[in-house]
Amino acid sequence: MGKQGRLDLGARPGTITALMRRHAGRLGLTWRRAAALAFALLAVSPVRADVYSFIDEDGIPRFSNIPDDPRYRLFIEEPQAYQPKSPAATCVGQTPGDCKPRPLLSRESLRAALDNPLLQRRPYHGEVRAAADRFQLDPALIHAVIQAESGYDPKAVSGKGAIGLMQVMPGTGRRYGVRAQELRAPARNITAGTQYLADLLRLFGGDVELALAGYNAGEHAVVRYGEMVPPFAETEAYVPRVVGLWNALKVPGAGAEVETSARNARPRR
Repeated sequence: MGKQGRLDLGARPGTITALMRRHAGRLGLTWRRAAALAFALLAVSPVRADVYSFIDEDGIPRFSNIPDDPRYRLFIEEPQAYQPKSPAATCVGQTPGDCKPRPLLSRESLRAALDNPLLQRRPYHGEVRAAADRFQLDPALIHAVIQAESGYDPKAVSGKGAIGLMQVMPGTGRRYGVRAQELRAPARNITAGTQYLADLLRLFGGDVELALAGYNAGEHAVVRYGEMVPPFAETEAYVPRVVGLWNALKVPGAGAEVETSARNARPRR
């Protein structure tokens, strides 16, 4: 994307998703692709801004909350105010912003995954377990990503600037309110990386392979290739490696909800 500022939301992020569904057709996009292309603009701090877009010379939609190019046109005008419904209200059929995101694991599966005996002696497991519990992910998947990304080296820095245990890019850290220097701290790095992975899983309907592809190559690349694993040698090697590490570490049955939702969400191509 071009120059980006922080997208300050007056409504919760779910409101933006609902509006994406409504307006994505104006750019010839499915709502999910529009949401993915605007995903990098979603910030942690919920204050108000509009979203602007244009199609660049390569046919790629661009989104920003700062219209610093004359080609930008208003894509979404964020409502002036948003009043969430009662927390006791059911979330079925309502605006996604009215309720918490659907858990990636059931309570029973999450409890079993958190108590996985295969993980107890793994480095940084306390930090991993806390992040897994907070973002409702299988800690074995987080450990698999750490193993593939850095080999548990908290000082690792890639040639592209990815930092720490989960090799979080500074821009991704900023998305979650974590500064680049903070990404060198294992707990902060694991928290940011896990939150990003959880968001990718929700973005791609629970499809672990697509979420891992997005983690490696960026969510925009996954969308650009029709919600498939992009044909990049590194990504094509990365995804099965992490899945293999995850399968070797996880409790049997843990993560089944995620895998099942992925199979039901789309045919494998």
